[in-house]
Parts: sequence; C-alpha cells; structure tokens
Amino acid sequence: MKRFGMTRPSNKSCRRSRSERWIVSDLFGMISLDFLVSGEAHACPYLPGKEAAEEAFAADEFPPELYHDFMDHGFRRSGHIFYRPACRDCAECRPLRVSTSQFRPSKSFRRVLRKNEDASVSTGIPHLTDEKVRIYADYLSLQHAPPKETSEDDLTRFLYRSPLLTLEFEYRVQGRLMAVGIVDACTRSVSSVYTFFDPEFSDRSPGTFSALHEILFCRERAIPYYYLGFFVADCTSMNYKKRFRPHEILTPEGDWVSP
Repeated sequence: MKRFGMTRPSNKSCRRSRSERWIVSDLFGMISLDFLVSGEAHACPYLPGKEAAEEAFAADEFPPELYHDFMDHGFRRSGHIFYRPACRDCAECRPLRVSTSQFRPSKSFRRVLRKNEDASVSTGIPHLTDEKVRIYADYLSLQHAPPKETSEDDLTRFLYRSPLLTLEFEYRVQGRLMAVGIVDACTRSVSSVYTFFDPEFSDRSPGTFSALHEILFCRERAIPYYYLGFFVADCTSMNYKKRFRPHEILTPEGDWVSP
C-alpha cells in the first residue's frame, strides 16, 4: 500500500485482515482499510486475565488531518505504527477526547496550575537529548517494578520519529527539565502521545499539569479537541482521564458520546 507511504508492518506474527472496511474523510474521500494486518492475541496490558489483539499498518509519512479521521475510527499511533484494538471478546478500550472550548478546570486542577505557576513551557519539534534520556529512564523506574529497561534507540523509535506533525512541550522549573509532553497536532485536534517527567518533581503533579497546559494550548488556537488516548473503565491506571470534563468516549458503533 503506497498511498501516504502506508505499508504492512513487518511483524511476521501478523496476517492480513480479511474484513473490508472504509474510512470516509471530508478531506480525503473514501479510504479502504484493506491494507490492515491483524496481530496474534496476547495478554491484555490493562485487564488481567483477558486477551488482546490489534489491527495495524505502518507509515513513513501520513497527513495529520487524515490521522484525525483515523482516530475517529479508534486508531492510535506508536512510532510509525498505527493501530486499533481488535479483541475478540472485549471492547473496553475506548478513545476519549476533551472538548477544549467547554473545558473548565476543577478545583483540584486549579491547584495544580497554581502549584506550577513558576514553570516555563517551550514548544517545538521533538529533539532528543541526554537530559531527556536520563529523565525517561528515571520515569520508567518509577512507573514499573521491576524497572523497565529501555535504550536511546528504543526511545527514538517510540517518540522521536514520527510520520505526522508532532510537537514537543518542555516543562522547566528554574531551568531544570521537569516534564516532556509529545503530541500529534492538526487543525481539528491535538493528540497526547506520551508524557514523562522527572520523579523529583512528582509533588507538582507534572502529568496532570502537562495535560492541562496542552488543553489550554488547544483552546488558545481554537483547536476543538484534545485526545487522551484509550480509556478502560476497569483499569485503575486510566482513571485520571475521566477527570478531564466534559469529555466524550467513542462507542464500538463509532459514535462519540458524553458519559
């Protein structure tokens, strides 16, 4: 599949999807999804005891506005791989997005903003530095027990090579890097890809602060939606996402609904 640089992932455990489906885009017309491949079932990372599976494609370049349409059909991106859940007996992974014009920070969110009033934020094209590699490693050690190992090459493939229009937010306090937020952007949405932070700043709630800043970034530019990725109701590590209101969740039937 050569259109937009799309290819089948090279993972040998994948087979071509047999279902014929389409995405209808106001800008790009009707696009068949016959290039998707389906991966083998594996243990679900969110719900213990369940199996998960994905369907995916790879792209070296991809129009940002078309990615918005793909997100509205349940797709997310990791590196140059675009994927969506295709689990046989479960549909709990549901994309969640925030209406940026209607968003109003709660009392607890306002406390986080006040706590970080002295933070400076810069926005630019993602670029990897030794400082970021170190903070990312420390962040993984905080999030995983035992610590999850990663290399600079892994981080580059995961976050710092993108087929889309991708931006990086750097959050600093007195010159020290507190957190990094990677997002994909277009005129209709900003999609949070990943956020990591220095554990020494944990008391500032840097993950929440970055999401709040990125929502306000959208509002200032009249970008209607901020996508927070998948939400799984029974996964405690995702509970924070539903605090950002008002939000909408994509149903298995393809409709955005307010809970």
